[in-house]
Amino acid sequence: MSTLTLEDVRAAAARLHGRIHRTPVMTSRSFDEASGFSVFFKCENLQRAGAFKIRGALNKLLSLSDSERARGVVAFSSGNHAQGVALAARLTGASAMILMPTDAPALKLQATRGYGAEVVFYDRRTEDREERARELVARTGRVLVPPYDDPAIMAGQGTAALELFEEVGALDVLLTPVGGGGLMAGCSTVAKALHPRISVFGVEADSANDTYLSLQTGERVAIAPPPTIADGIRNLSPGALTFPVLQQNLSGVLLVSDAEIEAAMRFLLFRCKLLVEPTGAVAAAAVLAGKMPLGTGLRVGVVLSGGNVDPEVLARIISPG
Repeated sequence: MSTLTLEDVRAAAARLHGRIHRTPVMTSRSFDEASGFSVFFKCENLQRAGAFKIRGALNKLLSLSDSERARGVVAFSSGNHAQGVALAARLTGASAMILMPTDAPALKLQATRGYGAEVVFYDRRTEDREERARELVARTGRVLVPPYDDPAIMAGQGTAALELFEEVGALDVLLTPVGGGGLMAGCSTVAKALHPRISVFGVEADSANDTYLSLQTGERVAIAPPPTIADGIRNLSPGALTFPVLQQNLSGVLLVSDAEIEAAMRFLLFRCKLLVEPTGAVAAAAVLAGKMPLGTGLRVGVVLSGGNVDPEVLARIISPG
């Protein structure tokens, strides 16, 4: 049984109130007609730092004691978690040291430094980032802020679903992307507590199917580094703390191809006027591509998890061929 509760998420929401955006919930008749569902988009692409990650990072930092915050924090990430922790540290007066790969996108590196964080580089081909992070913690005395495997992180991410249900009421289905599982652990906990009969589906790229395989086998499975365009869900295996929550709450994991992700990005941009990064579009892609094993006409919540897309990637996607 999960130790994460609706009360944990509500406590996180109280901490975060007034510090982050209560992102809009948007609908699109064009998307509904194309998919056959009544879809409600939770637009975390419009969140501070461009993704849902600020929710968990800030909840974690606000949960620390004054003395812990004074020691500063360490995080490891090539993208949205880096920016989320950097901003959360700035908002709470803590210093942040972020471990990023030498090939991190220039835009995300620039944004992380822009929030005031110190960036330390590692070579993803030869170094283990978690091991490097533990070494930094041991050497500096800072507090580690993990990307997903932490109760405060999961509770913070779940506030996205809490806001969604407060705004639109009961839903038949909820979908979010699944990487390490922090977003889905928090959101599924809220969904199942408020509406026990809801169907909850995680979505992965078909080449980054570690959670799909793990649920099939009943234990955490590790995969080779996946080549998907959805860089936010290139995990090799689900989290040790998040996986039991997903086992308990999910109806299943749906898989989408990179081509389907790109098609969803184009639809969201040109028809809905929503700029979403590849990872942020995977849940929408599953709905648009007809991957849900359910009848049409249902009320479906979709978390658009982020909007920090690399300009060169975006240029290629909007002008295919």
